[in-house]
Amino acid sequence: MAKIIDNTRTSGSSMSWRDYYELCKPNVVLLMILTSVIGMLLAVPGMVPLDVLLIGNLGIALCAGSAAAVNHLVDRHVDQKMARTFNRPVAKGRVEPLQAATFALVIGSLGLALLVVFINTLTAVLTLVSLLGYAVVYTLFLKRATPQNIVIGGIAGAAPPLLGWTAVTGEINGHALLLVLIIFAWTPPHFWALAVHRKDEYAKADIPMLPVTHGEQYTKLHILLYTVILILVTMLPYITGMLNWLYLLGALVLGVGFLYWSLALMFSKKPSVGMDTFKYSIVYLMALFVVMLLDHYLLPVPTDYLRL
Repeated sequence: MAKIIDNTRTSGSSMSWRDYYELCKPNVVLLMILTSVIGMLLAVPGMVPLDVLLIGNLGIALCAGSAAAVNHLVDRHVDQKMARTFNRPVAKGRVEPLQAATFALVIGSLGLALLVVFINTLTAVLTLVSLLGYAVVYTLFLKRATPQNIVIGGIAGAAPPLLGWTAVTGEINGHALLLVLIIFAWTPPHFWALAVHRKDEYAKADIPMLPVTHGEQYTKLHILLYTVILILVTMLPYITGMLNWLYLLGALVLGVGFLYWSLALMFSKKPSVGMDTFKYSIVYLMALFVVMLLDHYLLPVPTDYLRL
């Protein structure tokens, strides 16, 4: 999802701050920080202290950007073979591998230091585990080892709302884990929709994504099944008393929309339907978390759930 910028620059041309900005996959990180911020706000009945809100999310964002930079570094040869990624800074040669590695180390270390010093050790440890899960376990091993890579590795990308919650409370809460579970269930249909659209590119790059190894129809069926699972999982915050009817209504409406696109992907012959489903999945997650926040403040439930 990271935006390709300045297509006129070629290999060997001087790098700029925009290349380092792109290394961080800012669009991806912004979505992660949205869920982290909302995780913080859901953890308390009132407002989060401003220093925790700002420094906590800055630390999480820097670590997420560090993991993204490692992904650029490790996947630079793969990125050169794919239209979506061939112009990334490391793949194009605008940023040297050593420079990318140094950048990732510096911002990752800074992010962890901020969390340890100003937030709490638990959040720093969980953030480090998430960083290593994405940058090392997923990028270095799972991505090339199994068509279930995005399912197994998805837990790392699902952590931000938990990190936000622990940044405020200093403890792991059962309802925070529900937020993780929602993103974990969302990740396969989200990413497989893109993989269907980019199947030929993944095949060319020798990445065993599910549509490459098992075919498009098999993948589309699993997108539909995971969408159903996602809809069921999103009912849990209401069932457990964490959120109220406004969230339930929003989750159902958004879930029906996701189900529509999953069915469209399965039965439509429109070439762009995979990318359309992928784009809707991003809107879905953003809207779902915003509805959570609205419900939390407009229809507050007893705060007993915060101790679960």
